[in-house]
Amino acid sequence: MEASGTDEVDKLKTKFISAWNNMKYSWVLKTKTYFSRNSPVLLLGKCYHFKYEDESKVLPARSGCAIEDHVIAGNVEEFRKDFISRIWLTYREEFPQIEASALTTDCGWGCTLRTGQMLLAQGLILHFLGRAWTWPDALHIESSDSDSWTSNTIHKFTASFEASLSGERELRTPAVSLKETSGKHPDDHAVQSEIYHRQIISWFGDSPVAVFGLHRLIEFGKKSGKKAGDWYGPAVVAHILRKAVEEARHPDLQGLTIYVAQDCTVYNSDVIDKQTDSVTAGDARDKAVIILVPVRLGGERTNIDYLEFVKGVLSLEYCVGIIGGKPKQSYYFAGFQDDSLIYMDPHYCQSFVDVSIKDFPLETFHCPSPKKMSFRKMDPSCTIGFYCRNVQDFERASEEITKKPERYQELQMIVSHSVDAGD
Repeated sequence: MEASGTDEVDKLKTKFISAWNNMKYSWVLKTKTYFSRNSPVLLLGKCYHFKYEDESKVLPARSGCAIEDHVIAGNVEEFRKDFISRIWLTYREEFPQIEASALTTDCGWGCTLRTGQMLLAQGLILHFLGRAWTWPDALHIESSDSDSWTSNTIHKFTASFEASLSGERELRTPAVSLKETSGKHPDDHAVQSEIYHRQIISWFGDSPVAVFGLHRLIEFGKKSGKKAGDWYGPAVVAHILRKAVEEARHPDLQGLTIYVAQDCTVYNSDVIDKQTDSVTAGDARDKAVIILVPVRLGGERTNIDYLEFVKGVLSLEYCVGIIGGKPKQSYYFAGFQDDSLIYMDPHYCQSFVDVSIKDFPLETFHCPSPKKMSFRKMDPSCTIGFYCRNVQDFERASEEITKKPERYQELQMIVSHSVDAGD
C-alpha cells in the first residue's frame, strides 16, 4: 500500500515537471539573427551571398564559398525560402501518453531525438524531393521571434497540466502510401511534391504508429538502456535512427538504409553491401544510404582546430546536417557564416498535431527564424550525416571527399580507411 502511494506521488511529480517544462518552452524571447552581407552563407551544400541580389549573377571563384565547382548566388529571400523549407521538429505537448510512463510531452529531455529527426527528415527530402525543392508557402509563415510571454502561455501551462492528468488520446493511422497516390496528378509536379512533403512530415508524427515518431524512437532506445525522460546523446540517436529505418515497413521506405560509422571510419565495402542488399532479394536497384558518423571534436570543449572541418562538412552537397549543440542542449546544425553555425532549435514547445488528418497544418513544422551560434560554444560530441542516392553516388562522394584540400584533412580521414578496407 505504501509503495502504491509512492508511485502515485512519482506520477504526479512527473506530470507537474512536464507541465512546468511545457510552460518554460512555450515562449521565446524577442531575438533577431543578423547576417553579414559581406560573407557567404552556406546551407546544406548551397552557398548564398547577400551582397549579390541579382539571381542570375554568378559569384567569382574567390568569393569565399567553400563549394568551388558550383557556387550559387542568391538574395536574402532565396536563402529564407531554402531555410524555412527544411523540416523543423520541436518539443510537443499533449500527445498520446508514452508507454510505460506518464509523459505526454518531451519538453526538457527530447531535444537530441528531435534533432535526429530533423537530420533524417532532410535525408528523406533529398531522397523523395531533391535538394532543389522548396516549400511554396515558406515565405508566408509568420516569424516566431514575435512570440512573447502572454496570457496564452499561462493558459497553455494550465491546459497542459490538466491534459497530463487525463486519459490517452485516440490513436489514428497515418496518411496513405505515396505509391497509392502516385499517378493521380501525373502532370502536376507541385501537387506530387506536396503529397511527398506531407507524407514525410507524417512519418514524424507524435503517436505510436508513426514510423519515425518520438514514441517509436523511444522504443528502439530501450535497447541502448534509454527510456522516456532520459537525455539522449548524438551517438545513441544515430543507432536509434538506424534501427528505425531498418524496422520501417512502409513500402516507400524500402529503398533506403542507414549506415552508422564505427570509430569515425566509414568502410566502403560495408556501405556498398548495405546498398546492394536488396539486389540479392530480386530487386535490381541498389538502395540509397544515409551515413551517420558520430565524432568527438575535442576533449571537454570543442577544439577550434576543427572549425574548418565542420565548415567543410556543411559545404558538401551530400551533407544532411549535424546533430550537435551546446552541452546538454541539442541543435540541428545546417550551415554557417564566418565562424558561426546556423541551426534550428527544437527547444520550443508546440501543441500536438494529428498528422493523420487530411490537410493537417504544416506551419509548425517549418522554422521561420534561423539562429546562429559561435563555433566555440559547440559541444564536442556530435553526429554528422550524409546522403547518397545509390552506389555510384556514394563512390563519387568518397572520391570527392578524398580530393578535398588540406584544410579538410579530418574529413578525408573518415573515408581514408574505408578505401583501403574496400580494396
